[in-house]
Amino acid sequence: MDPCPFVRVTVSNLALKIPVASKAARSVVHPSSSPCFCKIKLKTFPHQTAVVPYIPPEHHSPDHSQTPAATFHLSKSDLTKLAGKSLFAGKLHLKIYIYTGRRGSTCGVNSGKLLAKVRVPLDLTEAEARACVFHNGWISVGKDVKGSSASRFHVNVKAEPDPRFVFQFDGEPECSPQVFQIQGSIRQPVFTCKFSFRSNVDRNQISRSLQSEGHSSRGWLSSFGSERERPGKERKGWSITVHDLSGSPVAAASMVTPFVASPGSDRVSRSNPGSWLILRPGDNTWKPWGRLEAWRERGGAHDGLGYRFELIPDNSAVGVVLAESTLSSTKGGKFVIDPGSVASSTNGRSTPVNATSPGCSPRGSGDYGYGLWPYCLYRGFVMSADVDGEGSKCGKPTVEVGVQHVSCTEDAAAFVALAAAVDLSIDACRLFSQKLRKELCQPQDFLFS
Repeated sequence: MDPCPFVRVTVSNLALKIPVASKAARSVVHPSSSPCFCKIKLKTFPHQTAVVPYIPPEHHSPDHSQTPAATFHLSKSDLTKLAGKSLFAGKLHLKIYIYTGRRGSTCGVNSGKLLAKVRVPLDLTEAEARACVFHNGWISVGKDVKGSSASRFHVNVKAEPDPRFVFQFDGEPECSPQVFQIQGSIRQPVFTCKFSFRSNVDRNQISRSLQSEGHSSRGWLSSFGSERERPGKERKGWSITVHDLSGSPVAAASMVTPFVASPGSDRVSRSNPGSWLILRPGDNTWKPWGRLEAWRERGGAHDGLGYRFELIPDNSAVGVVLAESTLSSTKGGKFVIDPGSVASSTNGRSTPVNATSPGCSPRGSGDYGYGLWPYCLYRGFVMSADVDGEGSKCGKPTVEVGVQHVSCTEDAAAFVALAAAVDLSIDACRLFSQKLRKELCQPQDFLFS
């Protein structure tokens, strides 16, 4: 099947030149005492905020190595809606509101002072097929000051094709659902998931298989240690295996460090997180591909799920961090791996990293055929997964994976297993004063409930 069309709109290379005037004026800003920021809006998408660096008037161009200020991901349905609205509401524009002063608000009133508003027209009709640059250069903003020119704002706005494979669970991961690939209105089954409780025997088998990989894998074996598997407030032994349609296992997520309540509380703390290993088959054994840590964050009126995902390159005992952020425990959100983007989640932060992708497994079928293996880099959008909050009754997580990161069935399955682990971490990090659904409880747990 073909991937789904997506378009990525990127706003980058921000800079502001402010005129120097002999007399004070409202439109003249001293950059050292009045930092600048902007709000970037595209129709109904949530606005994004970014700092606007000030550069001296004698400089001709901004720093082109800076992280993109904002990124909008548009699906086919988003493009259709935007095109429909633009027919009646005029041409589609990206709006940038530039403020002086510090970000934030007091009593609901923004602390920044509006300096100017920039509108960049967009025509996304061809962006599905080729990259389009809508603006790259300087724009005069504000009013001219006597004896000096107006302030100037630099911005680069472009759109480019960003096709993705889309997968959807047919139920919650703990219910052992099927996984469908979505392409428009077509839903085709591609995987099945099996949730189970890993026994001590299973753990020892995985441990032995990793030890057979040599010294480089031993750094990950500490995760299987039994010293933390003590009676008390803990959740442990969860495992989910992804099978292809022939029944062969193609990926797995195994809870290798129990989720344990910190002393004197009923929550999993950041200082003592639980963790998962994401595994792929290779050479008749399981090989570690990635590691996910999760914990319960305190903050504001609601708690959050804190997480950190790192890739485990082949023959290396050192992981490479691809995403680290926080999701709402009650409302959920999106788990995102997008190195170099402004954030790896809708409300979090990311660590831009370029990491070498793991090599395709021996069983790689090349079903999808878009990878540049074995040396493709994790650049741009890698994956996203919908994560339901604790209040969700029957979630069906959706997973999107960039086509450049999928060259075989096992590649896609690894991302599906990771998405399942993130979703299950919401329950693993639930307050220990709250009960879990029956699918997540081992039989002996009912004896003490």
